[in-house]
Amino acid sequence: MIDLFKINEYFRSEDFKFTMILIRRSPLTILGISITLLLIMIALLAPIIATEDPTKTDMSKRLLPPSMEHPFGTDQLGRDIFSRVIWGSRISLFIAVAVVAISLAIGTLIGLVSGYFGGKIDEILMRITDMFMAFPRLILALAVAAALGPGLFNTMMAIAFVDWVFYARLARAMALQIREETYIEAARAVGASDIRIIVGHVLPMAIPTLVVRATLDMGGTILTAAALGFLGLGVQPPTPEWGVMVSEGRRFITEQWWVSTFPGFAILLATMGFNLLGDGINDIMNVRARR
Repeated sequence: MIDLFKINEYFRSEDFKFTMILIRRSPLTILGISITLLLIMIALLAPIIATEDPTKTDMSKRLLPPSMEHPFGTDQLGRDIFSRVIWGSRISLFIAVAVVAISLAIGTLIGLVSGYFGGKIDEILMRITDMFMAFPRLILALAVAAALGPGLFNTMMAIAFVDWVFYARLARAMALQIREETYIEAARAVGASDIRIIVGHVLPMAIPTLVVRATLDMGGTILTAAALGFLGLGVQPPTPEWGVMVSEGRRFITEQWWVSTFPGFAILLATMGFNLLGDGINDIMNVRARR
């Protein structure tokens, strides 16, 4: 159950006020927060904002330039690009959140176990992690996506299959540092089990750093999903996914520039927003740590 009293107390605390001061001093952080909130609002209100059915075709309106009726123009099948970009935000945001959540859960579990226990467990888990890190991220994701086949679920699994290693490395580094703290030794002395120490003491201390990494990875996940869609290994047409839309418009880029440009700009904006948000959170945490 959510404790409203504690939430209210936090908003009144000096710590919250100090965080707000840091945010106001960073225009790029404010920009990142604004872009991210805008993306979330667009995704939630897609049925209201979109003017047409994103999958409806009308060959009589094929490749129309931007106008009042079609702000972003139409594609090769007469579909409204504005509506497809709006609905595409739902797909991209869902992929980003799902992939980061899966990768974070798997990587954190492996990293904390590896770093806390050390020894042979650490050696085995980290050698497996090194095997995954030996391959370029996109190339390995392409290989996994090709093996699983195209589709939304397979796209998420392919990216998560690659991304968990970064969280594992980070969680391991945090666990190696935290397990030597005095309060961990005290917890062992009073008979706390290893699972209780990991869940109750190590994990809470590692979460802030992992959250920063997760926020930064949201933009990269959207890019990777768009790349898979562009190459035909991700979400399949007629689903309005930004990477697929860019791929479909590449044949018309010299004359009907709007077909690829607007979904491409959406990818750019979403990636920049999450990157700026992650950088801002990281800066705030560093300043608070030095405080």
